[in-house]
Amino acid sequence: MLWVKAFHVFFMVTWFAGLFYLPRLFVYHADAEDQVSNDRFKIMERKLFVMMTIGAVGTVILGFWMLFDYALSAYFTSFWLYIKLILVAGLIYYHYYCYRVVTDFKYDANVRDHVFYRLINEVPVPFLIAITILVVVKPF
Repeated sequence: MLWVKAFHVFFMVTWFAGLFYLPRLFVYHADAEDQVSNDRFKIMERKLFVMMTIGAVGTVILGFWMLFDYALSAYFTSFWLYIKLILVAGLIYYHYYCYRVVTDFKYDANVRDHVFYRLINEVPVPFLIAITILVVVKPF
């Protein structure tokens, strides 16, 4: 089970790297004024989104594997785990939102400016802090 946990952490780090960097690309893309830059950002966003989706899928699959393996243990009855799962659901929604933004940029339909993307770039930070504290400290 330690191998599963190790790869769960690996995929989670991959996912979060994308969740942190993709909105930063949106900031730069929203400011791009020439077609060459616009096309370059479209390629970068698409490739990064694929990699972070692999990280997300790996995180979720291995997370469920551990969840079902621990189903009969005390972890399954711990309140911190339910809060963590709710936060992960929020990250999955954020991931989907990033997909919608990638699609908007792909079709040149973006209506937001760089300031908006600077703000949403910070969304994963409280999720990472809360999930890390819940998993390590198990306060509930």
